[in-house]
Amino acid sequence: MPTLSSRMGTLPPYPLAHIPQKKRELLARGVDLIDLGAGDADLAPPPAALEGMARALKEPTMHRYGFGLGHVPFREAASRYMQDRFGQRFDPLTEIVPLIGSKEGLAHLAFAYLNPGDVAIIPEPGYQAYVGGTLLSLGEPYAVPLKAEHDFLVELDHVPDAVLKRAKMVYVNYPNNPTAAIAPRAYLERLVAKCRTLGLLLVYDNAYAELAFDGYVPPSIFEIEGARDCAIEFHSLSKTFNMTGWRCAWAVAAPPIAGALARIKSFTDTGPFMAIQAAGVAALDSWRSFVPGNVAVFQRRRDAAVAAFREAGFAVESPKASMYLWIPLPSGVSSKEFADRLMDDEGVVVLPGSGFGAGGEGYFRISFIQSEARLAEAARRAGRVLAAFGAVV
Repeated sequence: MPTLSSRMGTLPPYPLAHIPQKKRELLARGVDLIDLGAGDADLAPPPAALEGMARALKEPTMHRYGFGLGHVPFREAASRYMQDRFGQRFDPLTEIVPLIGSKEGLAHLAFAYLNPGDVAIIPEPGYQAYVGGTLLSLGEPYAVPLKAEHDFLVELDHVPDAVLKRAKMVYVNYPNNPTAAIAPRAYLERLVAKCRTLGLLLVYDNAYAELAFDGYVPPSIFEIEGARDCAIEFHSLSKTFNMTGWRCAWAVAAPPIAGALARIKSFTDTGPFMAIQAAGVAALDSWRSFVPGNVAVFQRRRDAAVAAFREAGFAVESPKASMYLWIPLPSGVSSKEFADRLMDDEGVVVLPGSGFGAGGEGYFRISFIQSEARLAEAARRAGRVLAAFGAVV
């Protein structure tokens, strides 16, 4: 049997890899399982998307290769959304790149920019696509710990000069997964200015742009002056429209940057299924009517989860955005041990902070993706596990 490449050995364990099988085992035992692990809500996609998909499936042309160009109306819908939502105009053909979910685009982008020995600055804790794309392209990830005392922001001023000299890219994600942090405009202005000075590609993961509460409206990085010189932004239908399994997203950037990603993708895939892109058009064109009601559901769940976990003994902040609570654990309690015991003893799936990188230790993440009643029940069970550790947050 042939040996694996050396780059395979550099990949860390994926935080969700063991959970599906474990869930099957628990369900087979009759456990009342509450899964708050993945950011995968139990809500329906927009009716317009379902209707758009049904129409598209009847069209023979929708079952052919899309190639890089894809379904041009999807590019145009993404361009309209950027204009309507953020006031930013992008050319549909040269500045929009359809993606099979934002995850693959975030990972594939590194292949266009990193040579062996080049550095990509990544947040830790953070989405595994950032480190995975970096390692598979033979780049070197440099993890910036996201700390509460720094509002969970990636501060390039804290990165050593020797690292900055070798860096080509920096991955940034606000509203943030897993911490639920948001980025003030002053921070984004400082970040863009720094990236322009250093010649860094700013990779802005904006998958949670619409999941915001209490009047907060997440911006596009392109609302910041100078960002078009150095940034690429990723958007997804997954969280906003409850379409995680559809795998439909896009990246947006100036033509040289968008073109680099498109060229890499031309060697790795032939684009999203055309009928899904047609459904994406319908979803994007319904965002004004669909998103407010969807966000209201998440806000009720956020409020219920915050109240329940506080009552259960956890110190919980109420986030202004995302679909997550990032919950601190008592000193000395391993996040993996806590998550394992919560799943084994109480049938509740959460993600340990360490699964997002060493910088996530000391926390666990829940997704408020189930009903208020189920969130409250999960919190009660988590409180029992916390009490079993004999620790106080």
